[in-house]
Amino acid sequence: MNSEADQFYVVPVSVHDKLVGQAYRVRGFDDSECTAAAKFSAYATKHGIRTHNALKALHLDDLFGSKAGGCKPAAKIIKKEGRFPSSEVWDCQFKLGQATAYEAMNRCIELADEYGIGQVSVDHAFHYLWGGGYVMDAARRGYIAYTNCTASITEVVPFMGTEPTLGTNPHSWGFPTMSAVGFPMVIDWATSVISMGRVQQLKREGKSLPPGAAVDQDGKDTTDPDQVAALKPFGSHKGYGLSLINEIMAAFIGGSKPTLRSNHLQDGDKHTPNFYFQVIHPEAISAGNFAFNRTQSENLKVVLDDILSEGNQNCILPGQFEAEFAQRTEKAGGLLFSENEIISFCKMAEECGEAPWLAADFPKEVT
Repeated sequence: MNSEADQFYVVPVSVHDKLVGQAYRVRGFDDSECTAAAKFSAYATKHGIRTHNALKALHLDDLFGSKAGGCKPAAKIIKKEGRFPSSEVWDCQFKLGQATAYEAMNRCIELADEYGIGQVSVDHAFHYLWGGGYVMDAARRGYIAYTNCTASITEVVPFMGTEPTLGTNPHSWGFPTMSAVGFPMVIDWATSVISMGRVQQLKREGKSLPPGAAVDQDGKDTTDPDQVAALKPFGSHKGYGLSLINEIMAAFIGGSKPTLRSNHLQDGDKHTPNFYFQVIHPEAISAGNFAFNRTQSENLKVVLDDILSEGNQNCILPGQFEAEFAQRTEKAGGLLFSENEIISFCKMAEECGEAPWLAADFPKEVT
């Protein structure tokens, strides 16, 4: 997360959404896609997720998306016929990931309302960015939600390997814990030590990587973001195993070779990530047998209070940093960006014919 020494400028959400929406619009995306992209970027920024904001989203689109054939604006989703009523399989025909993910998670919620659990597997879509945002949104609405995905590019070396053959392959869980702790708990992690978005952020801010997170082109450890050639899995074999889960799930869905994904060649193979979404209605897993006749919600609070009992009062719950940053954002009255991020947004504005962003035009956050 961000240090207290970071100076942020306050950008109105409407100003942000107008620029981001236009940046996608000039690339040919339709209104619903532009709205989804702007909405999601604002949501990530609101919660302090600077590694997956609009700058990261459009950077990915430049490298692997609409400019490279890996994402097709205004693509239509083909929802395939199946025999399992609580499950759906979608061929998204290279559709924008944010728009796809919002629709898929909403559909999972509809299925969970009817069947107790709902799942949607997605083939042929473009990267959806921060998986935690989608499960957090579902958790706020009262559901247990999960998603995983494969990445647009292989950036991570497998355990005991030397060549990057895996994506950063995140897992994201969201739990409706608002009544127990005041915010939805979101357990969201890339299976690399850090994400490539974090590398780009540290490079933009002139900062170093943590030790043991990345290697250079010779396979040697580096903390210099300019020298990063590949990332390492966290927890050695454990992070590698979790990353491999995503590749196996993608293989069952229809994904092809991970090392081909970023090369959009006309070779007949498949070059897109795969997504998996699942939503569980809390009532569907309740045994109803809670001690002292507690409700499910009361029982959840008892469990979490026990974990944070004497000696553990200062432990951080997953999603706490994001919730605290969201409060900070709301107090500021707009989205918070660093000066270097403002400069990058100014370049974006120039590219799509919008008014430039200058740090002097936005108030500084008062802390």
